[in-house]
Amino acid sequence: MTSVPLIPRAERGPEPSYSAILRPHRSLDRQGFLVLMAAISVVSFVAGVAFLMIGAWPVFGFFGLDVLLIFWAFKVNYAQTRNYESIELFEDELIVRRVEGRRPPKEWRLQPYWVRVELETNEDLETCGPLWLTSHGKRLQLGAFLGPDQLQSLAGELKTALARAR
Repeated sequence: MTSVPLIPRAERGPEPSYSAILRPHRSLDRQGFLVLMAAISVVSFVAGVAFLMIGAWPVFGFFGLDVLLIFWAFKVNYAQTRNYESIELFEDELIVRRVEGRRPPKEWRLQPYWVRVELETNEDLETCGPLWLTSHGKRLQLGAFLGPDQLQSLAGELKTALARAR
């Protein structure tokens, strides 16, 4: 979670008392992706040549298709790195923005006094989630892509920031 302003300061007014940007975690960087794809390509090519040499030539094409499908799956996954959620808490409102790929951004404006933070927990499984902001009988889920530890940390930060804002 990173604190950064999202709207130019002149348009926004005072600084937010709390600001965070939530992004999905990507453990494989560009270099790791290239190394992994090279390794998969080499293994598929060697296995394809082995099948080609024993006369099973159609299998060679399927190994190439496997490489293309894996490449496509990674590209779809990396396209989702543009997705994020931002949270800004001002004196008089809590602004949540959700950006999902090429869809138009969604924005919710809530009154901080009425917002409650709810983190569902399951003691039997020792896990938690999802994290909800509730206000006037409506719920907004935050950080669906975050892990349990990150959700607990975010819930604690939001509860503290909202308590200070009240």
